[in-house]
Parts: sequence; structure tokens; C-alpha cells
Amino acid sequence: MKQTAKFITFEGIEGCGKTTQAKLLIDALHQRSVSAILTREPGGTRIGDQIRKILLHSENTDMTPMAELLLYEASRAQHVRELILPNLQNGINVLCDRYGDASIAYQGAGRNIAPDIVKEANALATGGLQPDLTLLIDVTPEQGLARARARNLTFNFAVEEGRFEEEDIRFHRAVREGYLALAQSEPARFCLIDGSGDVEEVQRRIQAVVLPLFENAEQKGS
Repeated sequence: MKQTAKFITFEGIEGCGKTTQAKLLIDALHQRSVSAILTREPGGTRIGDQIRKILLHSENTDMTPMAELLLYEASRAQHVRELILPNLQNGINVLCDRYGDASIAYQGAGRNIAPDIVKEANALATGGLQPDLTLLIDVTPEQGLARARARNLTFNFAVEEGRFEEEDIRFHRAVREGYLALAQSEPARFCLIDGSGDVEEVQRRIQAVVLPLFENAEQKGS
């Protein structure tokens, strides 16, 4: 029996640690000879990376919420058709750092765009492709922002990728609440991961959820 490729996404507010955790998980899968790639949004393709520069640059404070949403969806549409879907169709598992849920949390809950508009835009961009599993790494906005701003200073990201970190704390609280509401509404797809503690501890929590998915598939196919 051929194992069906899985689409796993990482979500969470700024500074939750999802990017670090996604990189650790892809390494763990490769060590177990699981065929998988790691990608990110916005970005993942040449066109998507160009859109990313516009979306995250700290100078673009005058961007309207609708323009922001449509730019994310443009990047996502390219991403799905050029990278995500072809890999899944070829039996390669895909890990993605953010996906459509980010737009519901950020542009919906955070920017107050009507949920139906965001969901319709997501559907158009993705063609209805949904993750098999979404790992929502949860930290408080205060903790996440402190981490994110320190990271931006350390790696000189503040200008080119620091636009969201400069938002008011109320925005980040609204985004977190948007994510938690999503997780509550779709418990079969979402797994809430406590993002507090050290990196290794959080990774153990994630691997405890993810690795059995691949072990079970191997057992069924044996």
C-alpha cells in the first residue's frame, strides 16, 4: 500500500517558535527516511518571495487590510500550484510555515475583514486544498513579541521583515484569539502545542503528535 503524502502546517503568532520547530521536525523526518520538504508563506516560490518582500517590509505601514489579504492570497495561489500540490501528488510530504489559517487569524481577526471574505479568498487561492494536520504553537503575545523583536535585532530583520512586529499588542492579542477560535472550531485538524519552555521540549511535544502518523502508515503498508 502506497503511503499518501501528508500536508502539515505550522501556525501561531509572531515569535511563537514555529519556524524553528518546523526546521527541527523536517530534520527528524529526514533522519527517519521520510520524504518531505519544508516551505513557507508568504514565499516558497520566486514570485511568492517577491511578494513577501512587499508584505513584510517595515516601511509599508500604509498598506490597506484588503491589499494585504490579496497579496497573501496571490502568493498562496502561486505556492499551491507551483510547489505544494505537485509535491503532494508525487508522494512527497509537505511541511509549511503558515498557510490559509494565517489569513483568517491575521487579516480576519486582526484586521477585521469579514471571515466569509477571507475564507472565500482562501478557497480561490488554494483550490480547496486543506492541511491534514495544523500545529498551532501557542504563546502569549507578550512572550512572542519579545522573542520576535529580539530575533529581528539579532539578525537585522527589523526593516525588511519587521512590519507585523511593530503592530500594537492589541492586534497580536486579536490574532491569537483568532487562532484559538479556529483550533476550537476544527479540533480534528488542529493540534494545540504549548510553545512555552525550551526549544527541545516543544519539539518533543510536536514529534509526539507527528511521528506516529508516519509510523502507522508504514505499519499499514507492511
